[in-house]
Amino acid sequence: MSSSQLAEFIGNHPILVLAFVGIGLALLANELSRFTRGYKGITPAELTRLVNRENALVVDVSPIADFEKGHIAGSRHLPMSQFDPSHRLFAKAGDVPVVLVCRSGVTAGQAASRLVKAGRSKVFVLEGGIAAWQQAELPLTRGRE
Repeated sequence: MSSSQLAEFIGNHPILVLAFVGIGLALLANELSRFTRGYKGITPAELTRLVNRENALVVDVSPIADFEKGHIAGSRHLPMSQFDPSHRLFAKAGDVPVVLVCRSGVTAGQAASRLVKAGRSKVFVLEGGIAAWQQAELPLTRGRE
């Protein structure tokens, strides 16, 4: 495509071009925010390795009804409505990695940001949440365990 054809396309389709530029900028901003958020997103396989190798603390911030429907074995429940970075769960954990989990990963990301702002290092979020865990065909535990 020549520069005159590009200029003609832009002139004929300004809304389409603006939409394309806007989406591109939004994607770029989203990717850049991953580097500045202070926590790392991990896969189900990485979560399993963290638990097995570093005895990571897995905290599910889902509402109790969702937690009881299915959660990662050994995870602790601390609903977002009661979430506090100074909670005894985190004090007892010392310097071990903390992995936050929810249904989709969004609420866990908010909790992770709060932990990072409170000065905690080694904070992780299960990307895709419990849905990603299930998609990886990993087991869930039911009840309040």
